[in-house]
Amino acid sequence: MRIAIDTNRYRDFCENDQNAREVLQKADRILMPLPVLAELRAGFACGTLASENERVLSIFLDRSRVGMLMPDEQTTFHYGRLYAQLKQQGTPVPTNDLWIAALVIQHRLTLFTRDNHFRHLPQIPRL
Repeated sequence: MRIAIDTNRYRDFCENDQNAREVLQKADRILMPLPVLAELRAGFACGTLASENERVLSIFLDRSRVGMLMPDEQTTFHYGRLYAQLKQQGTPVPTNDLWIAALVIQHRLTLFTRDNHFRHLPQIPRL
């Protein structure tokens, strides 16, 4: 299974959450969307353990099954459709999560998250 990891599930993994560890161990490929990396680094910058958090993140990103998921022009088409869907439904989500959703749709991934607002996008498979 190919998964995109959300910020909260990366944090769970770092805190030794058993479910997060099991899912990540079973995944064939783990992709970290660029907005997730940005959210993590923003959190590091506001905290007191920035260098340790960055060290752990670097180890995670260096694993052979882990890669980055970068937006491109095609991502913007998915973003636009999802934005319109959410607006029509009256269920907006945070901007970073909209980018994550667009990347997940574009690359046909399963999203590993705890965020409930992704339930407003039933086309996204979630764990």
